[in-house]
Amino acid sequence: MLDTHSPLLAIKELQAWYGESHILHGVNFDVQPGEVVTLLGRNGAGKTTTLKSVMGIVARRTGSIRFEGQEQIARSSDQIARAGIAFCPEERGIFASLDVQENLLLPPVIRPGGLSLDRIFELFPNLKERLGSSQGTKLSGGEQQMLAIGRILRTGARLLLLDEPTEGLAPVIIQQIGKTIRTLKEQGFTILLVEQNFRFAATVADRYYVMEHGRIIDQFANSELDANVEKLHDYLGV
Repeated sequence: MLDTHSPLLAIKELQAWYGESHILHGVNFDVQPGEVVTLLGRNGAGKTTTLKSVMGIVARRTGSIRFEGQEQIARSSDQIARAGIAFCPEERGIFASLDVQENLLLPPVIRPGGLSLDRIFELFPNLKERLGSSQGTKLSGGEQQMLAIGRILRTGARLLLLDEPTEGLAPVIIQQIGKTIRTLKEQGFTILLVEQNFRFAATVADRYYVMEHGRIIDQFANSELDANVEKLHDYLGV
């Protein structure tokens, strides 16, 4: 059994490359069970590469990625997924040839604890209205994001990696995504979130790590957000 005082995810000296391009330069951070942790930073800071490295999508990486105390750095992406980590990419990855229900049912259940379709429809009523009648890519951007998140909730994954879930969405949909993240946290999910919109992140996150040039350069708790707003403006250029 995992020690509840140990990090669910512990990353140490993580380096990553795309071809000859060295993107991550010794990233260190951890995520405790039940936390929502947000990676903040400008475009190109290495946030998405960090998520993809955790998921095993970046082929060349070194360092340590421990999940539930088990080293993942040498594992393939399918082995990491079956260990209990799920990734919702910024581009969403909706299958155009499949309808809403088929997209939802596509990922396998890899361990107990996933949400039923009925529970997913409680979180995202819009999806139930579209069930069976709409191809995934004919949904609105907000509905596609709901579908992308809902799809990974079935799997039983304990750690959810969400990459820019509010990007390009209307304010009312952003509010719904925020409500969903808070509900998932209450239900025991652990979430590592990449966001540029720290105003949205402030409504869901427990802690923040700031990335710049492939490194963690600062960290603080949500309770310290007000005291760090000026620094965040400098870091994020907002």
